[in-house]
Amino acid sequence: MIPSKIKVAGIDYEVHEVDGILERFNTLGQINYHKGIIELDSSLCQTRKEQTFVHELLHACFKEAGYDKQDEEMIDRVSAVLYQVLRENHFTFGD
Repeated sequence: MIPSKIKVAGIDYEVHEVDGILERFNTLGQINYHKGIIELDSSLCQTRKEQTFVHELLHACFKEAGYDKQDEEMIDRVSAVLYQVLRENHFTFGD
């Protein structure tokens, strides 16, 4: 389960499922650092939403660690591996 809120380095981020992100922006999710919002396209299957959440969460982690310029390819690769590790080792998202 994807949490509705998550804290990264003391900053609260809300997580929202939003219609039409893929169609409007050609992406599965996005993050707004200033508003503290992670958005996931609501049309995605659950596992793709979870993987996209981990991807956007990594963006938040890097931003809050002071990395304003991020390599999207690196985030893609690391988030895919991290999601697989969490999922296949039975980590859960939420309570």
